[in-house]
Amino acid sequence: MGQELAGKVAAITGAASGIGLECARTMIAAGARVVLVDRAEDALNSVCSELGDNAIPLRIDVTDAAAMAGLMPQVLERAGRLDIFHANAGTYVGGEVLGGDPDAWDRMLNLNVNALFRSIHAVLPHMVERKSGDIIVTSSIAGLVPVVWEPIYTASKHAVQAFVHTVRRQVAKYGLRVGAVAPGPVVTALISDWPKEKLEAEMAAGGLIQPTEVAQAVLFMLTRPRNVTIRDLVILPQSNDL
Repeated sequence: MGQELAGKVAAITGAASGIGLECARTMIAAGARVVLVDRAEDALNSVCSELGDNAIPLRIDVTDAAAMAGLMPQVLERAGRLDIFHANAGTYVGGEVLGGDPDAWDRMLNLNVNALFRSIHAVLPHMVERKSGDIIVTSSIAGLVPVVWEPIYTASKHAVQAFVHTVRRQVAKYGLRVGAVAPGPVVTALISDWPKEKLEAEMAAGGLIQPTEVAQAVLFMLTRPRNVTIRDLVILPQSNDL
């Protein structure tokens, strides 16, 4: 891998595992310094130790509004500026509405929607002032195609897509780019509640993709010429019928 992001500073939420961790790894390999934001302090310190000096740990619970007020000041204190913000933190709740747990829905919606909106709101003033920046959001194929077995999750990702499309147009005049990466099922902790039989069947059929493949797609989005915005990049396993 070359140094496509040499000199850049990125921050990624939900960066201690899964897609966030692989995106951090990929950006560092491309020359960036990366602030890894997560609430799992031990995991965060462990992965940053592995990734080296260009990995900067920042423990923040993005669902805590008071803690989020310190996001940008702490990023600036540790890294000096911010060129790339990847709003990646999220969770998953599937299943039928009938028999579902509205409290679990609330927790998911708070992280997938409210915290994501707040995190982007927190970084925008710095990027607007500099008239440069990239904002990437981890969305989902569920944000484009309603998935019948996950209606609440689908609704959260439709909200994310609407936010990406509207904010992108608002901030384009400041030289900012906003886009969403929308993967199908990815092998992460988010699908840990899948029945074992379903998980094994999907793996055998090639119906899942790896976090590294999402990370490569994000790198592609970030390295387009500045006059090009990848608004939505959908990544599906070959066997997916969505």
